Amino acid sequence: MSIAEALGVEALDAPATRRPLVPPCPPRAPDNMTAFGRMSAMRESPINTWGRRAYEDDIVQGRFFGRSSFILNTPDAIRHVLVDNYENYTRTPVGIRVLRPMLGEGLLIAEGKAWKHQRRTLAPAFTPRAVSMLVPHMIAVTEETIAKLTTNVGQPVDLREIMQRMTLEIAGRTMFSFGMDRHGAALRDFVMEYGARLARPHFLDLLLPLSWPTPQDFSRARFRKRWTRFVAMLMAERRAAGKKADAPPRDLFDLMGAACDPETGNAFTDEQLGDEVATMILAGHETTATALFWALYLLALDPATQDELAAEVNSIDATGRSDVERLKFTRAVIDETMRLYPPAFLIARAASGADTVAGLPVEPKDVILIAPWLLHRHEKLWRDPNAFIPQRFMPPAPPPDRFAYLPFGVGARICIGAHFALVEATLALARIMAAFRVELLDKTPVMPIGVVTTQPDRSPMFRIIRR
Repeated sequence: MSIAEALGVEALDAPATRRPLVPPCPPRAPDNMTAFGRMSAMRESPINTWGRRAYEDDIVQGRFFGRSSFILNTPDAIRHVLVDNYENYTRTPVGIRVLRPMLGEGLLIAEGKAWKHQRRTLAPAFTPRAVSMLVPHMIAVTEETIAKLTTNVGQPVDLREIMQRMTLEIAGRTMFSFGMDRHGAALRDFVMEYGARLARPHFLDLLLPLSWPTPQDFSRARFRKRWTRFVAMLMAERRAAGKKADAPPRDLFDLMGAACDPETGNAFTDEQLGDEVATMILAGHETTATALFWALYLLALDPATQDELAAEVNSIDATGRSDVERLKFTRAVIDETMRLYPPAFLIARAASGADTVAGLPVEPKDVILIAPWLLHRHEKLWRDPNAFIPQRFMPPAPPPDRFAYLPFGVGARICIGAHFALVEATLALARIMAAFRVELLDKTPVMPIGVVTTQPDRSPMFRIIRR
């Protein structure tokens, strides 16, 4: 019996003749869940609080600590909030509490004029041309990872940890041009510590206004002091390595350090640059590592799709950006993986002023929830929404509605590193699949949980076999 059969999912030989893989996912919350039960489930994962209506209705209206809340599942309503009137909708206080200790006032959190300054200043560093300069770093680290994995052929391996180490190394080299051998363990400890202790909101985080610190906020403040010292140390080490006066930029730190706002001419202060470095390293490596883990998990459950991907890669010498454009099925696997397991499972916004959304009145401080987890699995928007079907992102299938598929958000605040992440994930997955067949050793289903990103509830063991 295969692992897929043991988990109760099906994956046969040809898309035209088989029922697609439906990976395990958490059960929907009961419609009569109490407020106490909802709070308890939210502490574990907000995904566990959503019931049938959230996957079937266009708008789900409720109450959230005395304010109206709206879950939006219609593209037109989402466009209104994230594009047409986006300046009226800001991060919620609990979102700021959770993210600010790690990201400071970086691009992901900033609002208003500060955000516009950061976005304009950073944009040149993330153009396709700038990203192509960083592709050799991505390929070199991926090849080193494959070489290390070769020594573990046939043995149990933790591919989640390996993907985290690989993407962290890529983040370090693309940011600083040096490896993370000496600092990687400390950085991973910071990430794991924060995720385990401080990233999940407590009751008081939800109840109290942002100006009133909660007990968790004091712990977060102590964490931030240690974290900012660590980031400053990395920046100082990179500066000590120097740069020739006439040499072209060699990494993101060069690009970001030299960047100036095209409207004001202002560069980043040292503190601002530190927050941007922290944002790019954390957001870049953790989300890509998680996406690669889920892709490997799905491919291990679906050997036929895995073989199809490997066949595509073996027909292409994937050595650069141009080859990413040729890896169409590999990219479709990444796209479908991020549909089922979106990097950011929830976008929460608070209304600054009164508005009307989908014909419903919105008052100041009301909460708008746009959940890619729900949107990507909504019964009205997708055929077989819970199934793994990469072909839905391949011609002749029509592309999904721009406001129904949001792996990187949409509108003015779309993730600035989206192209970087897609190039990295596509190249890495292609080269790993060309080198190895991946099998699951663990028969217990892996469940997604929402803790900032869509994470697995545990790390299953895999076995890799040389192709």
